[in-house]
Amino acid sequence: MPKRSFHLHDGKKGSAIAVRVTPRASENKVAEVLEDGTVKIHVAALPEDGEANEKLLAFLSDILKVPKTKIEIVAGLTGRDKLISVLDMDAEAVHKRILAHLD
Repeated sequence: MPKRSFHLHDGKKGSAIAVRVTPRASENKVAEVLEDGTVKIHVAALPEDGEANEKLLAFLSDILKVPKTKIEIVAGLTGRDKLISVLDMDAEAVHKRILAHLD
């Protein structure tokens, strides 16, 4: 059996949030936090051509006070339920900033 070579490296650090998006809203807002911890967010954009995803990332960047380059949709790109990665911010800080914007 041939010997396999591999390299170990550190992963990126941050947190992840489960989000349920409601497009076509009158405004961008954090609507509620569901029992399972999912954050329900309304975005004022159509769910076409990635427009709602772009608005979602811009909105999260604004309320979390992090550059948009530090936020990424890692799962659920075409659905309402998404997993969002936030680099360089721990889960507690993300949680506090989201709660501060809860309607």
